[in-house]
Amino acid sequence: MPLAIAVIGAKGRMGQANIAAVQEAGAQLVATLDAGDDLAAGIARADVVIDFSSHRATAEVIAHCVRLNKALVIGTTGHGAEDKKQLLVEAARIPCVWSGNYSVGVNLLFALTRRASAVLGRDYDAEVIEMHHRFKKDAPSGTAARLLEIILEERKLGPDALRHGREGITGERTDTEVGIHALRGGDVVGDHTVMFAALGERLELTHKASDRGIFARGAVRAAQWVVTRPAGVYDMQDVLGLS
Repeated sequence: MPLAIAVIGAKGRMGQANIAAVQEAGAQLVATLDAGDDLAAGIARADVVIDFSSHRATAEVIAHCVRLNKALVIGTTGHGAEDKKQLLVEAARIPCVWSGNYSVGVNLLFALTRRASAVLGRDYDAEVIEMHHRFKKDAPSGTAARLLEIILEERKLGPDALRHGREGITGERTDTEVGIHALRGGDVVGDHTVMFAALGERLELTHKASDRGIFARGAVRAAQWVVTRPAGVYDMQDVLGLS
């Protein structure tokens, strides 16, 4: 019997891509939901829910999935650090994949960034640059935020090491700061570059997306994977076996 999937945020760009990917995969699309719809009724019909709606809706979506014991795939970004910490506690009560990016290529970029961060010392200055379409509402992107987390983890630095752009007389760059730069314009689906610059050489790891379908196909792959897993929060690295 085909996997029954409900898509939340159905009217958005990613929602439309998710609907197409569900149908392409031969799964059963049992509900397409947006703000104002009866989320509980739609979720109740599904085996797994894919939510790319709004960070303001995440708590409600998780609560319904926990109450109805449904697996969940979350691709929504824009959550504050403290809010996300609490949401993760609740999401761990069900099988849940939570990732800022469901592209297979981007998740390989995460793995390569972790390896590079471990190998290259603090004499290699780390900077993350991302660019998205002019309609994106949050910055930095969820993907950039994850890349930054990886670098901070490997270098054992706290969030105070981040530099969101630079302006004025900032002084010389220190070897403990990590720069983040968010560019917005046009119809760019998503570009991400991690740069490690030392005296005499520079390493750049870049991923460029040209089709939202890559994220949607990854989300459906995550949905197919997570329904067989025990309760807990996973990410796309787990889905792909890169952890």
